Amino acid sequence: MANNTTGLTRIIKAAGYSWKGFRAAWINEAAFRQEGVAAIVAVAVACWLDVDAITRVLLIGSVLLVMIVEILNSAIEAVVDRIGSDFHELSGRAKDMGSAAVLLAIIIALITWGNAAVEPLSLTFFANPRKI
Repeated sequence: MANNTTGLTRIIKAAGYSWKGFRAAWINEAAFRQEGVAAIVAVAVACWLDVDAITRVLLIGSVLLVMIVEILNSAIEAVVDRIGSDFHELSGRAKDMGSAAVLLAIIIALITWGNAAVEPLSLTFFANPRKI
């Protein structure tokens, strides 16, 4: 499938495809909707917190990472489901790995937010034990 569009037209079309992807994820994936609502709250909290810019970027970035991985997981599931509804070991493995990736992204977000929450208490997750 050749795509001969270039320049601004290509960018506009790509943005349209991206919007369709967001819309499809929101309409068809309950987990994406839940994470989307949580992300809106988390971004608002991150902007409200009295933290430095790097910490704020890490907090927001960790939440966006969860949403990115959820979209990729949903894409994997859609492709596997498109191939067929019959059980196949590789199909199950692909879906399980996508789910594991989402779990790892959530763990990263929890560690990031947990570290930011306890940092004011000088109990950081990655603290140097000699400094405590």
